[in-house]
Amino acid sequence: MSPFQDSKPGRIVILNGAPRSGKSSIVEAIQADFEGPWMNLGVDTYVRQVTPPRYRPGIGLRPGGERPELEPLVPRFYAALYASIAAHSRLGLNVIAEFGHHDAHSRPLGILRDCARQLSGLPVLFVGVHCPIETIMRRRLAEGPERRGIYIDVSADAPIPVPVLAWQEEVHRPGIYDLVVDTSINSSRDCAEQIRHVLDAGIQHPTAFERLAADMP
Repeated sequence: MSPFQDSKPGRIVILNGAPRSGKSSIVEAIQADFEGPWMNLGVDTYVRQVTPPRYRPGIGLRPGGERPELEPLVPRFYAALYASIAAHSRLGLNVIAEFGHHDAHSRPLGILRDCARQLSGLPVLFVGVHCPIETIMRRRLAEGPERRGIYIDVSADAPIPVPVLAWQEEVHRPGIYDLVVDTSINSSRDCAEQIRHVLDAGIQHPTAFERLAADMP
């Protein structure tokens, strides 16, 4: 028997939002300011540090038509990542993880529902990270050369790229969250404090993930 088997489950915070909406900055604030270890098990870590380069989907960890030969693997990638999140929580470790759940092209709600079911019985706070497209574009245009080519190039003289618009339109469907924060009007630390306030007050049931897992509206 593991000596940690009787540990109280660690809390889990899942951030969901479009690229450049400010999720990573909230992760950094939580890791810096919250009590105890908060393990970063988000999609950026999984894609950039764990997944072999030739198996990385074109835009985040999702099936979306960019790499059709990889689509059969993406649900398995998600399942493995969420199983890891669950394992950390069951060993008493808190987890903060950022995602861009975007199933619109091939499996509407399928991956998100399956992920929610993987965390059944664990204390999960699902947070929608909102940010207007104008702010996201300003952030992209201000990026230094070290970030260019990671996602998609943008230009002040060109229309907003179709993938950027797609993220903005699809990432918050169905929009079932325990908390919504807006990084265009609040700093990352302010958003983290909103999350802390909800955690301290106690997560209300049914949680967003409980509703998603049960196909509740």
